[in-house]
Amino acid sequence: MKRRLALFLAALLAALTLTGCGGGDGYSGGTDSAPAASESQTSYDTGGGENWKSEMMDFGFDAPADAEAPEEPSAAPEEGESQTEDRLANAKMVYTAEIEAETQDYDACTAALEDLVDKLGGYLEYASADSYGDGSRSASYTVRVPAKEFRGFLKTVGEISHVTSQSRNADNISEMYYDTESRLETQRTKMERLQTLLAKAEHMEDIIDLENAISETEYQIEQLTGSLRHYDSLVDFATIDVRLREVLRLTTVEEAPPTFGSRLGNAFADGLHGFGDFLQDVAIFLAYNWTWILILALILLLVVKVSKRRQAQRAESFRGPKMGENRFFKQRGEEPKNPDDKQPKD
Repeated sequence: MKRRLALFLAALLAALTLTGCGGGDGYSGGTDSAPAASESQTSYDTGGGENWKSEMMDFGFDAPADAEAPEEPSAAPEEGESQTEDRLANAKMVYTAEIEAETQDYDACTAALEDLVDKLGGYLEYASADSYGDGSRSASYTVRVPAKEFRGFLKTVGEISHVTSQSRNADNISEMYYDTESRLETQRTKMERLQTLLAKAEHMEDIIDLENAISETEYQIEQLTGSLRHYDSLVDFATIDVRLREVLRLTTVEEAPPTFGSRLGNAFADGLHGFGDFLQDVAIFLAYNWTWILILALILLLVVKVSKRRQAQRAESFRGPKMGENRFFKQRGEEPKNPDDKQPKD
């Protein structure tokens, strides 16, 4: 009996031991799996979560409200704008313009125009002045101003005078300029190589050929350098042709009147002004050229008198022979026979 009880207690103790080992293994498994779960959750919240959000936005879905917006890179300039700016920055532009203007104060306007050129750092490439018989004057200028002052000059000319016509042009010579520059660089490299070969040459024939090639290359370099200087002058300074006239009344551009009566009244007033200006021009022309008009009038009078005298002499000479012939026949008592009259037959 005691032996059976001892065996039973031994079996129960063994069972309890196995049960404890099984519970410990299970618990240990739980502890080992918890950090794994936490690690996966962390990975989701950081890397995996951000990728998941960005993929949702790429497919057109809105990100969750509690999700942090991903940091966007700074906006870069558009490709077209950057290319345009680069092209304009490196472009070789030649600006030209033509202006026709008029003024009622000729002296003040010409002085202001020349002062403006000096103020902007330009110069007068050409200048001429004319005066006319009616007392009016005109001036023609070819102005060179820095290219950066081109628009400012045009605007200021419109303020100091009354511009009636204006045209401007921008010519891009970048292709010609950079092509000439590349050719110049090629010729300079060629020059260096020729000089190196000349220093190593030993035969007289080779030396003569190299010197001829060097002379031709120097000529090409001078030509290309001169072309670049000319292009630089055109690019750095804009060219403006200005023609200025002195007038009594400025040309005005008015809007078309809305009614027929107003149009008719304006036409009548313009006609009177035009006729008055015509009479003034005629009077000024006669006053300025009265000596020539008097000489022409005297010559014309002399020609008329000589012509009348010659006509009188011709008429008198024509009557003289006719009257003498009649007188001869009257003295003989016969009348001149008409050859057309028929003679009576015997």
